[in-house]
Amino acid sequence: MKKVTGLGGVFFKCDNPQQMNDWYAKNLGLTTSEYGTTFEWRDAEDPAKKGSTSWCTFPGDTEYFKPSEKPFMINYRVEDLTALVDELKLNNVTIIDEIAEYDYGKFVHILDPEGNIVELWEPKDDLEPTNTES
Repeated sequence: MKKVTGLGGVFFKCDNPQQMNDWYAKNLGLTTSEYGTTFEWRDAEDPAKKGSTSWCTFPGDTEYFKPSEKPFMINYRVEDLTALVDELKLNNVTIIDEIAEYDYGKFVHILDPEGNIVELWEPKDDLEPTNTES
């Protein structure tokens, strides 16, 4: 079973998300919105398949990264999230929540051995992702 297929996104806490978005837009040319930015790309093995990687700032007091106390979260694109979660359970990996399903894919959060939150995302092929924080 192929597990991680790519990087889905990088999310980090900051004191002033809007100021950070503006700084990255001005100095590094990122086209940002309140949800950060999305980098679109094509799959190397099948150029007809599109994909994307998100970059997003979060307020420093966000609860979205809990129970991790770290100021960042990495999102990995995966295939067959349900089967992967079953395998992770067998390996005693800490699963934080149940698989959640949205129009743009399925998500679940796990912890690595050092307490870093990891978001796993099985994207839907026909839709682009958006920020998962409500």
